[in-house]
Amino acid sequence: MTTLGIEELIAAPPRSFAGKRLALLCNQASTDSRFRHSRDLLMQAFPGQLACLFSPQHGFFSEKQDNMIESGHGRDAATSLPVYSLYGETRQPTAAMFEGFDILLIDLQDVGTRVYTFIWTVVYCLQQAAACGKQVVVLDRPNPVGGLIIEGNLLRPKLRSFVGLHEIPMRHGLTMGELALLCNREMGINADLDVIRMQGWTREMFFADTGLPWVFPSPNMPTPLTALVYPGQVIWEGTNISEGRGTTLPFELVGAPFIRPQEVLEQLRRTELPGCVLRPLVFEPTSGKWAGQPCAGFHIHVTEPRRFLSYRLSLALFQAVIRLCPGEFVYKQPPYEYEYEKLPMDMILGDQTVREALEDGADILELEQSWQEELAAFDTRRRAVFLYPER
Repeated sequence: MTTLGIEELIAAPPRSFAGKRLALLCNQASTDSRFRHSRDLLMQAFPGQLACLFSPQHGFFSEKQDNMIESGHGRDAATSLPVYSLYGETRQPTAAMFEGFDILLIDLQDVGTRVYTFIWTVVYCLQQAAACGKQVVVLDRPNPVGGLIIEGNLLRPKLRSFVGLHEIPMRHGLTMGELALLCNREMGINADLDVIRMQGWTREMFFADTGLPWVFPSPNMPTPLTALVYPGQVIWEGTNISEGRGTTLPFELVGAPFIRPQEVLEQLRRTELPGCVLRPLVFEPTSGKWAGQPCAGFHIHVTEPRRFLSYRLSLALFQAVIRLCPGEFVYKQPPYEYEYEKLPMDMILGDQTVREALEDGADILELEQSWQEELAAFDTRRRAVFLYPER
């Protein structure tokens, strides 16, 4: 069974922590394998040293549903510690927030996809830590979709935003600790950064292989399977197509009242889509897009996780929908994640030319091939920060 960074820290507390004031960036999913919250473990291991908490997007209890739904600062009812929201009046911590501690511990469950904002909150914390001379320690956790497969085009610098601040692909194959190391180095942040490694995790492992319980890190990430489809299915946030929010299967469902599933399936036959079955169905969201209206579409059943390519599947679906529903499909307009001019779909895809190629009817596999060279270069870059073996 995999042991988490928080568990390794508690088992062997570093001598360097003696007498230091600690802060913790966390949410309700920051627990050990026995569901004990990291803040409680730290308070037991380092009595009187935990000074404050920080929370990312969705709030300390992962209760906020969607993007640009903010959380305020407050106090943790269980400990009376101040909680500073890093998804409220600011996404970037201030120097004043960093005055009350010496070491920032980070214990967040990432999901392995570029647009999931937790890693960019970490980057902002690294930047402030470098400016204030504070140490940052990441308590590492598994990448739930494994550390081998990488997928997608790289983010273009002109499309940097809170869903991508550095040039990485949609599915990056790194743990939170590894990604922090990569960004700290390549973005020139140079913060004093350390990672408490997991034990027993290897790169081929999906979350089900870890033996760990899944605690949802955000309200629409209820299972590890959600994380597996998310690298592709998140693109629908930039459209009027429902990504399944407001249902019990967010991101596993996709549809809209005007979609004709059989015609979409006919279009998809030209592209190899391994490891999954698209089952036509009708669903009715209770909130969000098309709330209370029947949506025709698909339930994505992942049959072979190690062959499944979520980004390829969703790009193929996207191309079929824009081809078959030209008068009904529309793009979401700004704002999106505090960007008020850039098209949300371009921010999510990370490259405007990918959207334009899909609109022009480009072959999906040829489009994929066009970014393999830069993806291979990223693979070389990421290997420089690997903390875990490849079996």
